[in-house]
Amino acid sequence: MPTTHPRIERERKTVEAMIRLFCMAQHGGSGSCGDCAELLAYARKRLDQCPFGKDKPTCAKCPVHCYRPGMRDQIRDVMRWSGPRMIWRHPVLAAFHLLDGRRKAQAPARRKAGPGNKP
Repeated sequence: MPTTHPRIERERKTVEAMIRLFCMAQHGGSGSCGDCAELLAYARKRLDQCPFGKDKPTCAKCPVHCYRPGMRDQIRDVMRWSGPRMIWRHPVLAAFHLLDGRRKAQAPARRKAGPGNKP
């Protein structure tokens, strides 16, 4: 597995904690029901493919909508419910997430033009 930037790893842990909190409270499980496991796998995949890389803003401030509409609605519900509870359950992750929210979104790096990128 390729090494990722610590910022992306922290974002991955934050999303995982939010989904786990939501699932345990809303679905009454151990934090890994089928729908939530699918959402977590999708969120990890989107983080790995983020065009911003280590300069990624928080999802609320991101100019690029990388989630497909159904998953976007699910993650929005998870974040809306889990966000306030993260302060008490995971205060360090919540504090870093608040600090990351102050980060300005910069334009992602563009791909170089090559033979495979022609219209």
